Amino acid sequence: MPDPSASLGTTAELRQRLHTLKLPAMARLFPDPALRAAKANLTHEAFLDELVRAECAQRDERRIARLLRASGLPLEKTFRTVQLDRFSAAIRQQVEHLRSGAFVGEAINVVAVGRPGAGKSHLLAALGHELVLQGQAVLWASTASLMQRLLAAKRDLRLPQELARLDRYACLILDDIGYVQHDRDEMEVLFTLLAERYERRSVAISTNLVFSEWERIFKNPMTTLAAIDRVVHHAVIPDLLQVDSYRAQMATAQHHRPPRSPTLEASRGADETAVPA
Repeated sequence: MPDPSASLGTTAELRQRLHTLKLPAMARLFPDPALRAAKANLTHEAFLDELVRAECAQRDERRIARLLRASGLPLEKTFRTVQLDRFSAAIRQQVEHLRSGAFVGEAINVVAVGRPGAGKSHLLAALGHELVLQGQAVLWASTASLMQRLLAAKRDLRLPQELARLDRYACLILDDIGYVQHDRDEMEVLFTLLAERYERRSVAISTNLVFSEWERIFKNPMTTLAAIDRVVHHAVIPDLLQVDSYRAQMATAQHHRPPRSPTLEASRGADETAVPA
């Protein structure tokens, strides 16, 4: 008869070795697959394949969780909550192509242009979540906050190092590029950032300004033209200018909602205060 204590000792030693090799999923899961393999008379290769698949799956989950924490993406703004039916068929087709994530590998930019409330930020955030699920590093930031971060690095004479850190992100999402009236220093670091990523890394931008108005951002006509040239040379541009504000639609719907009947309200109040028999 096999000694049960010897079997338990072997299991504990194997689990410890797997932890030493940094294989926590295999260390946690191997007893059950081992039992199934023995009962089903599976090959050693089949048993090992199941364990390796489990380890890879857990590593993917941990990597995605780590990327999501580092991304700064708004957690609620995913494709589960975006209302794609508000967009035209052409925009929905653009979005469907972008969801594959292939644009990142080709260093293609995305520029979502539209009025406030059209869903620009939500759309780009949802794309960011898709990229994270694919294992891509993404950073979501308001343009204003990122410019302050770069300005601080420039003052400390470490702008190249900060740009190198941002270069680790396959896609950099700049939210609301048109809302802040940038001063000359902010304009310079923004242009430097766009130039550094040109044809190397993707930038996704949401803006309420059409390109003819971008001089309000970059101040100088030549700098504006150079910035636009770098952004749109390889870019997908979802045009949301004809999309009405979701917030305005909700407010209008509430304004036109018929008032509740006083009789019905009184009936409801009586029902709520009545004491059950």
